[in-house]
Amino acid sequence: MNDQIVRALCLSGGIRVLACSASQLARKICQLQQTSATASIALSRGLAGGALMGSLLKGDQRIALKFEGNGPLRKMIIEADSDGAVRGCVGNPAADLEPVQGKWNVAGLIGRAGFLTVSKDLGMGGQPYHGVVQLVSSEVGEDLAYYLADSEQTPSAIGLGATLAEIGSISTCCGFLVQALPKADDAELEKIMAQIASLPALSELINAGGAEGIIRELFGDIPYTILESHDIFFRCGCGLEKIERALLTLGREGLQDMRLKEQGAEVTCEFCRKTYHLDGDELDNLIALASDPSGQ
Repeated sequence: MNDQIVRALCLSGGIRVLACSASQLARKICQLQQTSATASIALSRGLAGGALMGSLLKGDQRIALKFEGNGPLRKMIIEADSDGAVRGCVGNPAADLEPVQGKWNVAGLIGRAGFLTVSKDLGMGGQPYHGVVQLVSSEVGEDLAYYLADSEQTPSAIGLGATLAEIGSISTCCGFLVQALPKADDAELEKIMAQIASLPALSELINAGGAEGIIRELFGDIPYTILESHDIFFRCGCGLEKIERALLTLGREGLQDMRLKEQGAEVTCEFCRKTYHLDGDELDNLIALASDPSGQ
């Protein structure tokens, strides 16, 4: 069964719930990134969170999440497109920490001091919107919920889960997002918060009933309707044209220095790990296009 996002709304119209199953997505990306055990859990939580945030987009919109803490992971970047495409990478895939009291030490790996930056490309040709908040716990889900409440004034609860198989690859990856809309009923909100507090492990729910099973568990006896569901999947947005644009940001002098020392360029995409090779002639073409630092 493909990875999925499911969106639902209570019949009173005041509470929105989204749930995702993202095990295949997380397994593939963690393999590409060659992440350690703890880094795999952190990245998988990030991918589930990014998929949920991406499902709130419309049209050709795109969102990017960047976690930067003072831990050994250094950074974690998740990008999601409105059509369900998701990708992610980490700064130090080999970083790992021992569990604390039987739980994955994701907070220690990311680092408790740092920032979450959320960038949204609204697909209208303008500059992306950027929102920045401090990391409140570095547990990924709590930081995303804090961002939504602080920067978008949307009270939210986010739960993210990931487990490893004995061979070290991702076994399950899933999550949910609950949002209180302007017409939310307080009694229904209290019921859902109680449901969240008493939830079994998300891995159990996703294995038993998929993303819709998580939604059924969250709503309990509150009437709701499924609005839509769609697949989520890995897709990298890299390509030679993007690599060339990135190299152009080095400016003429930077490219000339690269041409002199390396006789070419080798650039590896941080998301899919594909390597692009540019020979001397291709660098010369970029040098001719590059802006002079003085603006001449």
